[in-house]
Amino acid sequence: MTDRQDDDRPRHEFSAGEGFDDPYEGFDLDPPELRADTSKVDPVDSHVIADELDERQVRAEDVSADDLIDVGLNYMGINRFEQATESFERAARYADDDTIEQEAWVNKGIAHAELEEWDEAMTAQMEALHVAEEGDFAAEAHTNLAYAMWEFGETEDAYFHAEEAVRLNDRLPQAWYNLGFIENEQGRHEEAAEALDNATRLGFRSADVYEEKARALDELGREEEAQEAIERAEEIQQEQEREMVGE
Repeated sequence: MTDRQDDDRPRHEFSAGEGFDDPYEGFDLDPPELRADTSKVDPVDSHVIADELDERQVRAEDVSADDLIDVGLNYMGINRFEQATESFERAARYADDDTIEQEAWVNKGIAHAELEEWDEAMTAQMEALHVAEEGDFAAEAHTNLAYAMWEFGETEDAYFHAEEAVRLNDRLPQAWYNLGFIENEQGRHEEAAEALDNATRLGFRSADVYEEKARALDELGREEEAQEAIERAEEIQQEQEREMVGE
């Protein structure tokens, strides 16, 4: 399966990478020693892009992969996903630490997924797993790879990676949510309800997770519990709408 725009099933939002939950707080000013030609470089990104900086002033080893990740996350916060993919790729290229490199690839994959570039999203998550199969961000890589594969139509492989995510980190609520969604889609509603219960117990309480839970419970004939889940989803949606109006 490729694009779901013509699909009647509900759109599913899979997990995001580290740092996406914090509100956008703006960009830092460029340090003077790292200023670049803004006619060539996006000023938001200029303080960490080594290939456009004057090599006489900045060496590649002086570039901060952490800063590049922060720039990419800031781009994500304002929905500039194409620029985010570029920042994350640079971060991966300049990282001298496996954890930072893996985080960069995971976030790059998430940015591609936001653009519905499923092939690129899968490639980035597989790069993350190539860095360290059981690294600090391996569970995130597996769960986001599951999403991209599901959208690409590779449902069997998607299920494998969704299970791998919770095997590697059973405290990752988004991974349980993603697994629950796939279980629902495959008609395994008892397993879906259990996975979604785990997601909410671990603090994942979006409207989406309660809607998925309601779907599983309804299929199991547990109408009263399904209605409770629907009402909770509606409450969360109303809270979000009030917050948006108050901004």
